[in-house]
Formats: sequence, structure tokens, C-alpha cells
Amino acid sequence: METGPVSQVSEYGGQHADVIVEAAGRLFFAPGSVRVSMDDLARELGMSKKTIYRHFPDKRSLLAAVLDGQFAAVERTLAAADEDAQGQPFGVRVQRFLLAAGSELGRIGAARLAAGRGDAVLRQYVEQRVDAVVYRRLDELFRDGHRQGLLSAPPELLSEITRGALERLLTSRLPRELDRTAADLLRAGVDTVLYGAIRPAHPGTGDEQLEAVIPTARDEEVGP
Repeated sequence: METGPVSQVSEYGGQHADVIVEAAGRLFFAPGSVRVSMDDLARELGMSKKTIYRHFPDKRSLLAAVLDGQFAAVERTLAAADEDAQGQPFGVRVQRFLLAAGSELGRIGAARLAAGRGDAVLRQYVEQRVDAVVYRRLDELFRDGHRQGLLSAPPELLSEITRGALERLLTSRLPRELDRTAADLLRAGVDTVLYGAIRPAHPGTGDEQLEAVIPTARDEEVGP
């Protein structure tokens, strides 16, 4: 039954579709969940598979609908983080964006999805959504810093370094070994890698001021 594009809107829509998507998200993307079948979902909902298939022609289209909801929440969180950091020094804007991005991508398990869960089309879809929702915003943030004369390194290089650090930390055992979240370690890594690349916004602004205004992951929670 797997025909058509990944992002396929329910033909019927309405409340039933929302209930199905919500239940699918709980089952398919729960931490430590095993492979969940459409039979499992039907039992969870107390409805027949035929009813589910009226709204979603196959499992792939249902998973895409769940992912759309997940990434919409990620986008709202990143937009809120960016809005909250407006007017702050550029270093603070970078830090808060990356803290929010690391927390959100870790929450939805984006790296795990892109690394092998599901079929190849869904993996590609996850990668495309991460690129559109997270990395394009990151690229624009670094380009903005470059336009303001605040970066001593090319924005493309900083984007590539930061992407690699984020993706590696989300799939690494290091956060568990250090009893920290991936977002915590991402912030520490960005402090180290980008510290010399971000120039003070005003002459005479020293490192002490930048350090004083950057929040730590333990001090500030970033949520949807």
C-alpha cells in the first residue's frame, strides 16, 4: 500500500486523524520502544485497521504526519528562543539557539531516526526536515553575524563545524557517560570551538562580559 509521497495529508481529515496521529506518536517514538505495527496501533486506539487506513493509506504516510507535528513543535521552540535572544550579544544568540536545537532534536530522537530507524524514504525525509527547520536557521544566524562584522571565520565553516558537533553528540554515548544532556555538551563544545571566532560587539568588550550573559543548560530550561 506504500504509494505516493511521504508527506500525504489524510483524505478525510478531521478529529479521527488527529487522534490517530497523537496515538502513533506515543507508540512509534516512545523512548526505548520496539517495532510497533499497525495492529498495535489499532489495539491502542480501539478501532480497526481499516478505519486507520481510511485516513492514512500506509504506515509511511502516518509516520510522516507524526514527524510533521514533531518538527512543527521544534520550529516553534527555535523561533521562541530566537525572539527571546533578540537584542542580546551575538554570542548569546548563538548559544541559546543551539541549546534549544540540541534539546529539541534530542527530545524527538531526530538523529536516531535519520541514522536508520524506518525506511530509506523516511530517513531522507527526517534529514530534509532537520535541514529546513534547524540548519537553515543556523546558517542564517552565522551569516547575520558575518554581515555585522562579528565573526573572524567564514560563516560556512562555523555552520559545518556546529552541524558536525550537534549530530555527533546526539548519537554519542558521551552525554550518558558524563551524565549530561547532548544540549549541555553542545553548549560546552561551542564555547570552546567558537569562542575565538565571535568578536565582541563593541570595542573593549572583554571575555568576562560574554561569559557572564551566556546561560548554562542547568540554569535555563528551553521547551516547546
